Order: sequence, then structure tokens, then C-alpha cells
Amino acid sequence: MSVIIYTDGAAKGNPGNGGYGVVLMSGKHRKELSLGFRLTTNNRMELLAVIVALEALTKTPENVTVYSDSKYVVDAVEKKWVFGWEIKNFSKKKNPDLWIRFLKTYRKHNVIFKWVKGHANNIENERCDALAVEAAEGSGLKIDEWYENSQKNNTLF
Repeated sequence: MSVIIYTDGAAKGNPGNGGYGVVLMSGKHRKELSLGFRLTTNNRMELLAVIVALEALTKTPENVTVYSDSKYVVDAVEKKWVFGWEIKNFSKKKNPDLWIRFLKTYRKHNVIFKWVKGHANNIENERCDALAVEAAEGSGLKIDEWYENSQKNNTLF
């Protein structure tokens, strides 16, 4: 059986408080995930949404289609940029912590990415957007430790 995943990230201010939203579907099963952070970026949330979705899969390998409105994420994988970044140890690239985590879970599955236009009435993408925004605006926001520490130390990459 295959898994369909929709993801979205949001940031109120960039950087600012942010969140991600995920919808996972397989057969008759459906699961939604979301979480908010007090200081992060939109791209970090877009990428974290994909990571969390893939990490939520309990069987390996799965055949997975990920739908995302993030050119940052989709192009990095589909155009194979991330593999070149990895060879160069992510030198001067943003979000190396998340890209390393992404590759670890990505390699456990057979994943293809499909870019979808955001805010274009795609029901599942709109649901992910709502989850991400709600998480970003919620209470009890988590700390994006790598991001906040790199901001303090001025070592984003």
C-alpha cells in the first residue's frame, strides 16, 4: 500500500513564530500532525513538516508521495541539490541540521515529491496550511533549539 503525505509550513515573520502541518493518508487511514515553535523560519517549517511525516511512518520501506507547496524542499530533492550539499557537508547551506535528519528518514522509503501550488484550493494543502498557522499562533510554542542557538552565535551556516 502507498502513503500520500501533504505538508505545509508557516512563519509569522520570517524569522518569527512558526509551525508545520501534515496530513498522512493510506487506504482508509488518515492522520494529522502539527506543532508550533516560538522562533523559526518558513523554510525550516516546510522541511520539518516533511521530516516529521516521514518519521511517523511505522513500516519501512513505504512507497510515499509527498505533496508540498515548498519549492525549497521539492526542488532540493527532485533536482538532487541536497545530495551535492551532503557531499560538501552542507558547507554554507542553511538548515543543515534538518537536511541531515531529512536524508536519514528519506532513505528508509521510496519517496517521490510533487509540488502543488499553495492557496489554490487543494483541499489537503489548505488543511495543512490551516494546521501550520494554527500551530504557529498557538500557546506553548516549542523551541527550535538549533535555529535559536545559531541565531545567538551568528552561525546559521
